[in-house]
Amino acid sequence: MRHVRDPCLAANMVEPIDCGRDDPVMDLVASIPAFVVAVILISASPGPAMALILRRAAVRGFGGAVPTVLGLEAGLYLWALFAAAGLAALVAASEIAYTVLRVVGAGFLLYLGIKAWRSAWRNRGAAAEPAGEPPVTTAKGWAKAFGEGAVVMLANPKAAAFMIAFYPQFVPADRPLFATTAALAVLQVIIEIVLYLTLAALVGRASGWFRRSTVRRRLDAISGTVLVGLGIRMATEGR
Repeated sequence: MRHVRDPCLAANMVEPIDCGRDDPVMDLVASIPAFVVAVILISASPGPAMALILRRAAVRGFGGAVPTVLGLEAGLYLWALFAAAGLAALVAASEIAYTVLRVVGAGFLLYLGIKAWRSAWRNRGAAAEPAGEPPVTTAKGWAKAFGEGAVVMLANPKAAAFMIAFYPQFVPADRPLFATTAALAVLQVIIEIVLYLTLAALVGRASGWFRRSTVRRRLDAISGTVLVGLGIRMATEGR
């Protein structure tokens, strides 16, 4: 009976050679569809980011929501890099660091919520505004909206815990952790920017209606309540 040699064994029949088995690149490529689906589901879940984007798009239009989205995604990308470098794990493991971030994040959400309430209170006697083009976003306003988005994301300790648990599921064992996580984070940022800007564009089309005094007042009251509620939940929620 003729013996057939395994082509994936060297001449001495002991040393294996690379025949594409367990290729980490192919493993990574195969995991991309599951990663994309997970990112879409996570992005669509309600939370501080969604509340901030919706309010900004309703009040300032699509152009006003763009810096907020970019700020959120810049914060998310930094958390991904922190997770790859091990810094996010230190934050999640440190009771003091975790508590400080939670208090800062909760305080900032409360600040944004109370600011929306104050806007609703100030506009309670205002005359109805005609629907028109959204206000022009100045460089200062753009930077402020970007900063709000970045702070909301960076001051959320849940983001640190999420990154630690999420990304390792999609990084093959033989791939460099930092470079692979950074690449996956770029993909997540691109997906979320597309999704959030699409949402902002849809809401922004009705921004003229949202800026009418009665509607704006109700919008500020509702969004303020949501942001305050999220801030209280972050402050009181455990790990």
